Amino acid sequence: MRKNSLKNNRINEEVTRAISNIIRNDIKDPRIHMLTSVVKTEVAPDLKTAKVYISVYGSDKEKSDTMEGLKKAEGFARSALAKAVNLRNTPKLTFVLDDSIEYGVRMSHLIDEVQHENN
Repeated sequence: MRKNSLKNNRINEEVTRAISNIIRNDIKDPRIHMLTSVVKTEVAPDLKTAKVYISVYGSDKEKSDTMEGLKKAEGFARSALAKAVNLRNTPKLTFVLDDSIEYGVRMSHLIDEVQHENN
């Protein structure tokens, strides 16, 4: 299975949706911030591993606490994923902090400031 195959894209989307629901509804760790979202998921073609890109809207401490809580909940999230999505292999999850949304918002503000100064 190619990395960009239609099947792999569907699996990525389904795992993203399932992990998002698991984080929002099932994981009860108080360290995980309420404004945590799953940006995307990259499941390996052999279905053995998956990188889950997480965005947290909050301070640096809230981000680190959330990532720590998610790291502790990897096993639970994997077992919940196995129940939610029927795959040949349930991938080992690795949570990765993704700051791309925050970076985009910051760049948008900078562009707005420059346009405001030029007018």
